[in-house]
Amino acid sequence: MSINLLEIKKKTVSVKEYLDSLKQPFREKFLTRKQAYQPKREAINQLKKFAEKYVVVAFSAEWCKDCTANIPVLAIISEATGLKVRIFGGLIKDPLSHTRKWRIPPSPPEVKTFNVEKIPHIILFDKEGKEIGRIVENPKHMPTLEQELCEIVKSQQWLFSSQKYKSLFWRLFYNSNLCRNFMYMNLYLR
Repeated sequence: MSINLLEIKKKTVSVKEYLDSLKQPFREKFLTRKQAYQPKREAINQLKKFAEKYVVVAFSAEWCKDCTANIPVLAIISEATGLKVRIFGGLIKDPLSHTRKWRIPPSPPEVKTFNVEKIPHIILFDKEGKEIGRIVENPKHMPTLEQELCEIVKSQQWLFSSQKYKSLFWRLFYNSNLCRNFMYMNLYLR
């Protein structure tokens, strides 16, 4: 999925603005988590190298326990690395609808666009607006959020470099005698 990041920026707030806008007692819970959390330095250092290439968009609600655990960590990651983090906040569940869970305003219409079923719903995009990966509720493959984001970025970097090398290999192969010999053999054997 590719999105217009400028449009998303208009409809969201930075993670800092989101935390500052929370009402009590929720704000205290989010800020307590932010003050107590100790990020994994190695993952933070890795994310710093790639921060300018990516944007995180997250869906959150102040009443959500997993949001209280993870959105403050996104704030720390953003402050420590420069990674841009944008928040769609204020999601409200509709207890009467199982098919349209987030239809009550101020839930943003983007919950449907991004198929948000559970929160926090954290999506990593490259600067062109191409989706790179998602984390729903909590990290699934790594112990911490910063480590999971780091793994998503590393896998994207590996994919990019493997595609680059694959392309280089085929260009070299195609221009080589080996390729010509292979093509002649193929024609001869038919």
